[in-house]
Amino acid sequence: MEKKIYVIRHCEADGQSSEALLTEKGIRQAAVLAEFFANVKMNRIISSPFRRAIQSIEQVAKREQTTLELEDRLAERILSTEVLPNWLEKLEATFTDLDLKFDRGESSREAMNRIVSVVNETFKSNSETTLIVTHGNLLSLLLKYYDADFGFEQWKGLNNPDVFLLKFNNDEVTIERMWQREKSNFENTGYS
Repeated sequence: MEKKIYVIRHCEADGQSSEALLTEKGIRQAAVLAEFFANVKMNRIISSPFRRAIQSIEQVAKREQTTLELEDRLAERILSTEVLPNWLEKLEATFTDLDLKFDRGESSREAMNRIVSVVNETFKSNSETTLIVTHGNLLSLLLKYYDADFGFEQWKGLNNPDVFLLKFNNDEVTIERMWQREKSNFENTGYS
């Protein structure tokens, strides 16, 4: 039996803290995201506990009358506990050296292992179609796990929101970017 996981990057938010809320634009994006999933029959929705991730998928969970499962392993990666003035350069380096860590932060490999563990558990579950809502860096590390060529430049090319479909069939995982197809419709609605 083929299993599907839609991995979603949250909509636009007003900051990086765990309590950061969606912006007005992000709220409109969440409505478009809900429309995007209107015809997808899902068994589960699993989200990062960060407020912006929850807000991004709440409309879908309510419409589907599905319990929103919060999963700490989907929380955004902490690059460092210290303010890094050159954080973008540091982040880029972690795509090359997966074990590189800064100031009590998390390496790419550690973050990758946590999201991969959620995905693997989900594929092994009884759920045929699951939505997982997370953050850009964690999503990019998941994609890198399946495609070693996915790197810093591809991370920079992610959208808020963004959607990738992982299909598991015969012990093989395929990945398809879904949101890109909808981007032109999204822009035409005035929500770009």
